[in-house]
Amino acid sequence: MRHPSTMPAHLSILLSRALLGARVIPVSVEIHLGNGLPQFNMVGLPDTEVRESRERVRVALVANGFEFPQRRITVNLAPADLPKESGRFDLPIALGILIASQQLPPPSRDLEFAGELALDGQLRPIRGALAMAVAAHKAGRTLVLPLLSAQEAALHPEASILAAPSLATVCAHISGHQKLERARPAFSQSDLSMTNTLLPDLGDVRGQMQACHALITAAAGGHSVIFHGPPGCGKTLLAERLPGILPPMTPQEALASAVNRSLGGLPIDAKTWQQRPFRRPHHTTPALAITGGGNPIRPGEISLAHQGILFLDELPEFSRSSLEALREPLESGEVCISRLAGAEILPARFQLLATMNPCPCGRGQEDPKPCRCTEARIQAYRSRVSAPILDRIDLWVAVRKETFLSSHLAESDSVEMDSQSVRERVISARDYQLARQGCENANLSVRRLIEVAALSSPNQSKWHDIANSYHLSPRGAHRLLRVARTLADLDGVASVSQDHLFVAAQWRAHF
Repeated sequence: MRHPSTMPAHLSILLSRALLGARVIPVSVEIHLGNGLPQFNMVGLPDTEVRESRERVRVALVANGFEFPQRRITVNLAPADLPKESGRFDLPIALGILIASQQLPPPSRDLEFAGELALDGQLRPIRGALAMAVAAHKAGRTLVLPLLSAQEAALHPEASILAAPSLATVCAHISGHQKLERARPAFSQSDLSMTNTLLPDLGDVRGQMQACHALITAAAGGHSVIFHGPPGCGKTLLAERLPGILPPMTPQEALASAVNRSLGGLPIDAKTWQQRPFRRPHHTTPALAITGGGNPIRPGEISLAHQGILFLDELPEFSRSSLEALREPLESGEVCISRLAGAEILPARFQLLATMNPCPCGRGQEDPKPCRCTEARIQAYRSRVSAPILDRIDLWVAVRKETFLSSHLAESDSVEMDSQSVRERVISARDYQLARQGCENANLSVRRLIEVAALSSPNQSKWHDIANSYHLSPRGAHRLLRVARTLADLDGVASVSQDHLFVAAQWRAHF
């Protein structure tokens, strides 16, 4: 591409970005002013929102005291085969017209522009600002964005972002009259340090020591877990305490998670953006909203839960297609959205957390009140969750219904199980895993798992016996071993013992 200063006076080229799934693609906004009757033509696969920019640009230019050229205006958004959506191209189109008509000098070649214009020339926020900032930083360029979008993009600590409230301020910056200020994130470190104190505390749980142990194990190894038991036994209460005991995200993980929210057009809270996401879709959520898609392609719930938790309350109530869509992401950590024009891959490394009742009426065989469900209804209810999905869940934890005056409730000590002390244990176990293998135990490859489990010959035989007696698939046997490895990490020992295998085995028993 030629430098803007070498372009003919009637031609200008500026740089912007388009979003396609998780990809942020550079776009050249080319403006040509030709002779002939006044026209405004736009090419390069613009959608309706982009085509409508001609009126927003015309009114905004006139409102800010500029002349709208009465010539044949051609706008080309290259590459031509890439669909363009949203009003993000308003700002570069307006600037390109001013440059081509010699009302504004060419800008620096290291600038990129994006922003939607109001009719008075003010700049409105756009979707995907943080994702654009990541791409612009990799390209070594400075990104000019609307004020609110610039605050979001400034969450990337190394990106060069200029915040512009209006078209007039951008023109003043290009002309050298008044420079735009570099954007700063709207939070402080003290704000971030307070985020975990606002999460539900594990100390609120009374009794359910076995379920709490399973929850701690799931947090330490990044394992998926399902709590099953009658209504009122504390399944949801336990699930809501998982975020408070998880280790903090690394800066890279936090940025990847925030980028997904940015691509989805969701607001990013500056105070909590480094907290692991906790997505809780309703059971009526359609499969498309779970996996992602649409036109344009946007992240679904599993991508919005990237580096965090996907909580599915009342698992069998979700549609079969929604549940089956979880198969590949649970294994690979990504989801492929296929369309006729191609396929887009979105990140989806989440920790699945689910709950379900023992039967349709919810009481089950252990409830003091009689269960009204026939065996056929119970089997039909449980079969809503397929065996392949259950096989991909590491821990199946039975949650019993405690009575109000139960000795477990009276003797439980919340101080010993508060989230802060548990979180320190979890962080210690995670650090041990990262130092040893570079990832959580839940994401270990099979070959590496066999190496790090360090089973002695007797324990290896015991592992085989457990897998055969429980009729586990190879996947199930390896998931059992991953859980056992996490139990050993929580105990701070180098090798997996028989006790670790036995505890992990009881969490693989069918319900």
